[in-house]
Amino acid sequence: MFWLILGVALWWAAHLLKRLAPGLRARLGADRGKGVVALALVVSIVLMVIGYRSADGAFFWGRSPAMVGINNLLILIAFYLFAASGAKTRVTKLIRHPQLIAFSLWCVAHLLVNGDTPSFVLFGGLLIWALVEIALINRREPGWTPPAHDIPIRKEFTSVIATIVVFVVVGLLHGWLGPRPFG
Repeated sequence: MFWLILGVALWWAAHLLKRLAPGLRARLGADRGKGVVALALVVSIVLMVIGYRSADGAFFWGRSPAMVGINNLLILIAFYLFAASGAKTRVTKLIRHPQLIAFSLWCVAHLLVNGDTPSFVLFGGLLIWALVEIALINRREPGWTPPAHDIPIRKEFTSVIATIVVFVVVGLLHGWLGPRPFG
């Protein structure tokens, strides 16, 4: 469990460095700072994977057909929000933080089907990070003006197609590496 907690903590630290210690981040410089943060994130992911796979803990609930269905729907929505954010589709005019909302949905979806202590630490810790990140951004920049540019319909189609492709590919890889997400 130590490696898992360390990985989640390093994820938090790397992401929050710019917001909580802007002076330190500025002293690192643009290129070097990005490299340090990227390295910290890669190490955090490796630690989380190793820690999660080796962690033991209490088990409270497991997968059920209903929860698997809800999980898959939330993951599909999360993938769409992430793709829509990159393509700047219409949903980005409605939701201020589509990537962080997508990440939060991904965490909630995994908590629905993984009711054990390591999952609480991993997905719960990452969910709390995403919510803290949203709160910090909103506090620092309270006024939000939705984008005013026109959005071509092809961006909507591209986002939907990308979402479906990524959903299927990730689902197949997930099933190959671990639990089968499609039941």
